[in-house]
Amino acid sequence: MEGRKRKALESGRDAPAGKSPRTGGAYIPPFKLAKMMKEVGSDKQSESYQRLAWDALRKSINGLVNKVNKRNLKEILPELIGENLERGKGLFVRSVMKSQVASPAFSSVYAALVAVINTKFPEIGDLLVSRLILQFRRAYKRNDKPICTAACKFIAHLVNQQVEHELLALEILALLLEKPSDDSVELAVGFVKEVGATLLEVSPKGLHSVFEGFRGILHEGAIHKRVQFVIEGLFAVRKTNFEDFPAVPDELDLVEQDDQITHDLGLEDKLDARSGLDVFTVDPKYEETEREYQRVKREILGESSDESESGESDGEEEEEEEAVPPPVAARAASAKTEEITDMTETDLVNLRRTIYLTIMSALDFEEAGHKLMKISIPRGKESELSSMIIECCSQERTYIKYYGLLAQRFCQVNRVYQDCFVDAFYKQYETIHRLETNKLRNVAKLFAHLLETDGLPWSVLGVIKITEDDTTSSSRIFIKILFQDLAEEFGLRKLNERLQDPRATSAGWFDGVFPKDLPKNTRFSINFFTSIGLGGLTDNMRAHLKNLPKTIMSKPQAAAAPARKETSKEKRRSAGSASYSYSYSGSYSYSGSYSYSYSYSGSYYSDSADSGGAKAKEEKK
Repeated sequence: MEGRKRKALESGRDAPAGKSPRTGGAYIPPFKLAKMMKEVGSDKQSESYQRLAWDALRKSINGLVNKVNKRNLKEILPELIGENLERGKGLFVRSVMKSQVASPAFSSVYAALVAVINTKFPEIGDLLVSRLILQFRRAYKRNDKPICTAACKFIAHLVNQQVEHELLALEILALLLEKPSDDSVELAVGFVKEVGATLLEVSPKGLHSVFEGFRGILHEGAIHKRVQFVIEGLFAVRKTNFEDFPAVPDELDLVEQDDQITHDLGLEDKLDARSGLDVFTVDPKYEETEREYQRVKREILGESSDESESGESDGEEEEEEEAVPPPVAARAASAKTEEITDMTETDLVNLRRTIYLTIMSALDFEEAGHKLMKISIPRGKESELSSMIIECCSQERTYIKYYGLLAQRFCQVNRVYQDCFVDAFYKQYETIHRLETNKLRNVAKLFAHLLETDGLPWSVLGVIKITEDDTTSSSRIFIKILFQDLAEEFGLRKLNERLQDPRATSAGWFDGVFPKDLPKNTRFSINFFTSIGLGGLTDNMRAHLKNLPKTIMSKPQAAAAPARKETSKEKRRSAGSASYSYSYSGSYSYSGSYSYSYSYSGSYYSDSADSGGAKAKEEKK
């Protein structure tokens, strides 16, 4: 072992000038390195001196990169810039990539480190992004999931730090979701969690298309159940606007937005890894290059110190602003709030999007109801929930009971949501002619389910008037599907009992469904229900229509009865006034004392009548 180390050291020290020795070498103890430096002397143009300086640079960069973390990042940066990064940019990039693969959890720290270096040395940022893209390509082709995951995580944080354009993130997501597999989808979910907050801010449409792709994968159901749960977790993260996955933590936000230099490299671009930068080469202008970098270093460190001082002064100003008395600050905040008026209804659009995504991503109605209950819906906007449930239901190819159960749950949980669905029933019926047949069918079945489960009061049917003038072809189809579904659920007898309920009848809930105002409307309603196979509901209307002529005839007869009675009285008075008056007086005198008075009066009247009839017969003869 010692022989191999000695041989490697000697080969590195005594290599010919025309050849490039290995860069790794063996570990050289400090005392031995100092001895070697003395042997080399002060000739900086010699290959041996430059090689030793190269090894020292490599070790220094590796040491600084390996010990960087959130707490000491600001202290490490000046030390790192103190090294010749212009000469060792390949070493720096390789060291950062190697450390990031070994510790992916520190990706955000390495990205912040690169973001600061990129503002002073843009070629380092360009080189790092190029190598990361090439690394991702190779790992993706080889199905090397750990390397793919590490590369994606690093790229995501570089996008968050604006070192790389967000288009690269969208290209990677498109590639991962183009042919979805369990690994690619899981990798895409992790990538979106890291970069989602940035995409939500700078490219919301692109992020929306990505989530549409995830939703399509969920509906297809071709991936493993575990991965489906991972996607559902991502939708839950999106619902919170990636609160648990901030783009750039406060302690790592070290670069002003205007100072950052963003590289626009694509996934399919022709890129050069420039591997030669990792290998030692003799620099004929070594001293001149070193002097130039010393000048650049002084400028950078001077600017950084000025920036830190300005940062401190800005911090003091912010503290002074925070020290303003609360009433003044409150007035200022209220003034700002009054000045800003959102006319684009962004909050409403976001609320609808959140409700839609929650409904479409849930496995069953109980999960959807639980998640929707957690959404903070502003007061007065509860109708957005009911309208979104109805809209989602209407968009399906066939009716899915999931939506009916979900709507039922909200109607039974809170009276406010029930009132929203009642209003939605009225609005849907008024505008039913705007819906296609398939949408109309789904909406009718949804409301039928709510009526069957008493999610909606049956008084909503009062808006329906089954007459020729008050219905259209669309509304008749809606009523047909609604009542056929109710009959299928209850049975004709039980449905008839519901519709003939005394309380509902007295309140007039179904006067429009079973009209009895005009025979024409009654016949129309009877014919309608008979044509859809529900003629059993029209028995009362048929009886009403059958008795309608007798009722109509009885009204004039009842009106003419008093007139006929008066006429007969006049005739009787003229025919036998003496006998009638005697009969009346006699009946009056004996009315209270004896029952004989009634029989006497009656017999007297009948006798007189019979005698009158007999006389008439004799005259005829």
